[in-house]
Parts: sequence; C-alpha cells; structure tokens
Amino acid sequence: MVKFSRLFAAKTENKPNGGHAAPVPRQLNRLLLCLALAIIPCIALGQEPKPSSCVIAFYYGWYGNPEFDGAYEHWSHTVADQSGKRFPGRDDIGANYYPQAGCYSCNHPKTLDRQMRELKSAGVGVISSSWWGKNSPTDKLLPKLLDAASRHGLKVNIHVEPFAGRNARTTREAIVYILNTYGPHPAFHRGKEFGGRPVFFVYDSYKTPAEEWAQVLSPSGTSTIRATPFDATVIGLWVKEQDGDFMTTGYFDGFYTYFAADGFTYGSTCANWRKLNEFARSTSKIFVPSVGPGYIDTRIRPWNGSTTRDRAQGAYYDREFKTALDSGAPLISITSFNEWHEGTQIEPAMPKAIAGFKYLDYSPLQPDYYLKRTAYWARQLQNQR
Repeated sequence: MVKFSRLFAAKTENKPNGGHAAPVPRQLNRLLLCLALAIIPCIALGQEPKPSSCVIAFYYGWYGNPEFDGAYEHWSHTVADQSGKRFPGRDDIGANYYPQAGCYSCNHPKTLDRQMRELKSAGVGVISSSWWGKNSPTDKLLPKLLDAASRHGLKVNIHVEPFAGRNARTTREAIVYILNTYGPHPAFHRGKEFGGRPVFFVYDSYKTPAEEWAQVLSPSGTSTIRATPFDATVIGLWVKEQDGDFMTTGYFDGFYTYFAADGFTYGSTCANWRKLNEFARSTSKIFVPSVGPGYIDTRIRPWNGSTTRDRAQGAYYDREFKTALDSGAPLISITSFNEWHEGTQIEPAMPKAIAGFKYLDYSPLQPDYYLKRTAYWARQLQNQR
C-alpha cells in the first residue's frame, strides 16, 4: 500500500491549482481501492518461504566452462551409443534443455550465489551435493559450496556416488574423510529430523551386499561408525519391491527413491509411497520420497525414450509433490536442482535452437516456474508438518 500510494503521488505532482494535485474523481478513488485490495493478497502469496530443512534438493557441482575451468565440463558430453559422438558444449550441450544462465561454472562465486538464492527462493533448505570421491572436482567444490550455502542460510549434505572402488568399507573411509574435512563447517547438514547427526545419501547402495553394509552401520559391526565421532544418518536407495530386507539387514537409517521417472522402479513409483512410509515407520527408519518435474535424457541416451516423462506444463511435478505429501513422509527430496543431462532440473531454462536441434523449454510457463512451484509445495509441507 505504501509503494502504491507513493506511485500515485508521483503522478499527481506539478499539477495546476496552486501547486496542489487536482481532485481525484470518486470513480478513480474506488478503482484505486479495488486495485489495492487485489494487490495485497498477491503480495502475501508471493512472499519468499523460509527455507525448510524438510525439503532437500539433489545438486550437481560438476559443470565447468573454458573461461573459469579451461573446458566445458559436463556441458560437453559423450553420447551413450556406438556412434562415438560427443557434444562439444557452448551452444550444443549434452542435455534436452538449455540453461537460462548458459554454460556456467559451478566454481564461479557468482554462479554459486545465484544458485543459492534460487534454492532459497524455492523454500529448499538443504542441498544434497553429488560427491565422486576424494580430490574429485565435486570434492574440491565443497568449501565454496558450503560457504555459499552458509551465506544464504542453507545446509549441505552429501550424495555419495559410485566412486571408483566404492564398497561399504571405502564408503566408511569417505565418511570419515568428509566429516574430518568439512564436518565442522556451520553449513554442514545436521538436521533435527536426523537426530542431529550428519546426513549421507548413498546412490546405488544395492550394488554392495547388505551384509557388508551391516559391518559399517550395525552397532555391532566390525567397522561400525555407531557410537563413534563419525556416526551418521545413512540413507540407502530403494529400487525393488523387496528392498525392505536390504534396508533392515544393512542397518540403513532410512531410504530414498531418487529417480524422477514415475514407474521406472518400484521405489520411484509414487503409488507405492504410502506403503513405503508405513514400512519406514514400522522399522524406525526415515522415508524420503524423491519428486521430480519430469525426465528426458535422449540427447545422451538416444535409446532411452521409454523413460521420458513429460512435464505436462507443471502437472507432473504437482502430482509427484502431492503424492509425497499424502504419503505422510517427514521429508521430501527433489530430483533435481540441476541434473541437466536427465532433464530433471528445476533450475531456469530458456528457449534455444541450433542447427538441427531445438531445445525444450518450460513454455508457456516462465523460466523460473519450477522454483516458484517448489516454493508453493514447500509451504504446503511446512503447513502439514
């Protein structure tokens, strides 16, 4: 209302009648009042939500460009077929969508600042950063990422990828290394939902036998992290219907579903999420369903068209989020903030065409639509919890 009044006052300065504004017609007064009353609810609805520790977005810090990193890291990408083709980067990238920010570098401070602002505006309180081993680019990024997250009031946990030689033992070594190196940082995630312990998601956890995980995650395991300075909440990936036995035998603290393609796995089939949450409650574990805006990876995997899930102008994302809320799960993860290769990003995209290819975009929706829609669902989650 204050800004609205000042705007009107500015438009009535320097009028006749001895330097005073001309009388405002009664009809215009009524119009101004109606406009003001209409604007107030819009302002309230547009308020930026407080970042929620119950909303976790998977983040990929592997992108680079020649200006900052010497090459188009990951924007340049090999096609997973027999053609030997490789997208060079710049205008021709390994993704079906094109980022509004262009081929950015995750190492650039301005990129990290923008991304943290966007995540905060979306109500996301926690970033789960993809991590590919000690001294990898994603490991070296962590100090900058943690600092940037801290400036915006966000937290960072670790998404442990299948780094070279990964098994239960080497994952334990990774946890020790990460906590010794980055654990003291104030932005390192230790949520109350996890008993104050640091959090690690383990992608493709099923590739290591549950009995080996038990040696690290069971209180009586030969290499246990329990009751040590490196105790942590470790979240495994639920893929098949029978994975409940894997989670209990392996002593995981909880499980997530990751994949943004509904029906791709039993875990990613959102119709199963209520049942999965019931299992989690019955076994004192944490269920973290993963919602996504859609899926498409046919630029880098031309043979994988059956996995494509159309965004349906935002309807797909809404359905996934609503199902996750209805499941009663205490936390929700988002696949993803910026996994451009698989078209699961909520980061802003832009219309773009090059010779022989036209990128998808969010039209007729705005480039930041999925950030705003995430903010809407983050508010619903906060209200429900």
